Amino acid sequence: MWEVLGKRTIAIPAPRLEGGFTSFLAQAAAVATKDVRAELRSKEVASGSLVFALLVLVIFNFAFDLRGETRTLAAPGMLWVAISLGAMMGLGHVFAREKEQGGMEGLILCPVDRSAIYVGKFASALLLTGVVELAVLPLFAAFTNLSVFLPGLILIVVLGTIGFVAVGTLFSAMAVHTRTRELMLPILLLPVATPVVIAAVEGSRVVFDGKPWGDLMPWLTVLAAFDIVFLALCPWLFEYVMEEMGS
Repeated sequence: MWEVLGKRTIAIPAPRLEGGFTSFLAQAAAVATKDVRAELRSKEVASGSLVFALLVLVIFNFAFDLRGETRTLAAPGMLWVAISLGAMMGLGHVFAREKEQGGMEGLILCPVDRSAIYVGKFASALLLTGVVELAVLPLFAAFTNLSVFLPGLILIVVLGTIGFVAVGTLFSAMAVHTRTRELMLPILLLPVATPVVIAAVEGSRVVFDGKPWGDLMPWLTVLAAFDIVFLALCPWLFEYVMEEMGS
């Protein structure tokens, strides 16, 4: 009898852990899929973010001599202003659709892990930002005559985008219940995301200047550290944000 009880005690935890993790991924995927399908039907957020980012590139193109000696000085800032503002436009609508259509209460009362909701929202926002970047980078290359198909630049863009969107998703949930959420999101997001933007700009400048990987590693380290910290911290903080939203 003791052998049977011992076997039962050992066998029960494994399925729980596996099922729990599988359930977590399924819940996050369901949230992300819902947002992606809604965006594919309306195309409101993607088109607005893309037009805004492209407008920034056009303005910078006329404001600076992007084919002269100042090209490598102005180009990194031009690129990341376009990416940051385009991403911010999309982040402002991460929770806005539920708020406008009356689905926020259902999202709050939904019997799923709150962290899974954050991960799903983060994944959909990251996908939207990636689509915007795929359109911005070729136009940036055409304006500046700089190659964007560089391993260092691609790594900088990926790490910088992950960190920016991770923090932006959290602050989007905090700002959605305010009357001026379009104003509150930049006020909350930009001070915290400033290290990401600075490291991304400086890292991009190193790549465009053709310097070795040794000069790029400090900026990659800053971006990677920021991503690790906030990807671990934001899902935990999101649970408290959801509690405040439900109160």
